[in-house]
Order: sequence, then C-alpha cells, then structure tokens
Amino acid sequence: MSKEIVESGAAILEFDNKLCIHSRHCVLTRPDVFVPNAQGDWLHPECASAETLLHIAKNCPSGAIVVKRKDGGEQEAAPKVNTVRVLENGPLAFNADLTISRTDAEPVSHLRATLCRCGQSRNKPYCDLSHNAANFIATGEPPAQTSQPLMQRDGSLSVKPLANGPLVVQGHLEIISGTGQTLQRGEKLFLCRCGHSANKPYCDGRHSKVGFIAA
Repeated sequence: MSKEIVESGAAILEFDNKLCIHSRHCVLTRPDVFVPNAQGDWLHPECASAETLLHIAKNCPSGAIVVKRKDGGEQEAAPKVNTVRVLENGPLAFNADLTISRTDAEPVSHLRATLCRCGQSRNKPYCDLSHNAANFIATGEPPAQTSQPLMQRDGSLSVKPLANGPLVVQGHLEIISGTGQTLQRGEKLFLCRCGHSANKPYCDGRHSKVGFIAA
C-alpha cells in the first residue's frame, strides 16, 4: 500500500507515497513529525498541534500529505484562486478544488496535485520525479500572454488527460510561473504532458508527431 494513515488525539495524518515528489517541506519544517531515514514508524502527528499539521499539509505541493483535524478547527479549504504553478524543469503544481477524470479509473479529487509534463512518469498523470532521470528541460518562467481577469477565480476545476494527448483543464484557472507571475488565465486550457511542445506549458500538437503514449 502506498498510503499510510496515522492518528493522534488532534488529527488524522495521511501520507501517499505514490504522490510524493520529495519537495522536503515536511521533513525540513518538522523533522520530529516526519522523521527522515527512520527505521520503522516515521510519522508522528502526536508531536504537533492540528493547526501545525494542517500548515505542513498545505505546503505539500503534491497533495501527498492530507490532514483531517479532530479538534473542531477549520479543515483545509479550497483556495480563493485556482492556480497551476509551472515548476522549473519539473511538473505542473495545481492548487484548486480539483477533480482528475480518466476513462481507465474513477475520478479522484484533490486540493493539491503535481502532474507530469515531461512525458516520462510511470504514474501518469501524476509526477514521479522521472523528469530528473530524463534531464527534462522546461523553463518555469515562460513568456506571459495577454489575458483578461477572470470574473470568478475559484470553484471546481476539472482535469482530463486525453488519450495519448494533453491535459484538458476546465474551470477558472490562473497559470503562474515559478516566481508567481501570472502567465495566462482561462476557463478551458490544453496543457502539454508529452514533454515535446515548443510552446510549453501549452500543447501544440506535437504529441501526435512524436508518438506519445500515456500508458
């Protein structure tokens, strides 16, 4: 099993190894809660308050960490602005009320997720760090495009990976650079996931020319 669930008096801590991209915010922020290189049990939610655990979860870009409070405090909520951050030489980091729909699996809901854009992940549509071994090169600071402010900036966001094609994203979304610059706004966007587009992060149809297979 890839998912570990550990409960304390204040919260339930869930960790999904298949989603983790090792951003290391957790082990650097609270190494007493997320004990690196430990033999045996390595998750210790009892060492922190529910509020602290929730803060750590929100800083996990992949959604591998989920915290459910038991102390009556506010749970993690969907953001006020739906965003996808373009990471330098890496994946697309979504933060939204997100549903990923595929024909080969049941829809999955997330508030945070990192989706592959190098085309090499063995856990598509999610990133599994294969971009490192593939020496994937793609800027996190592509040119900004002219776009009008959205009338609504939150709400449900749907991501559908097309068969051997791009990610189709529907809903209110702002694409931002690694440093936070707004690159594009839209309600239906096609994002490259084959790694070959000349207009990253957007699809330009090259998945067909290179024979991209999203198995």
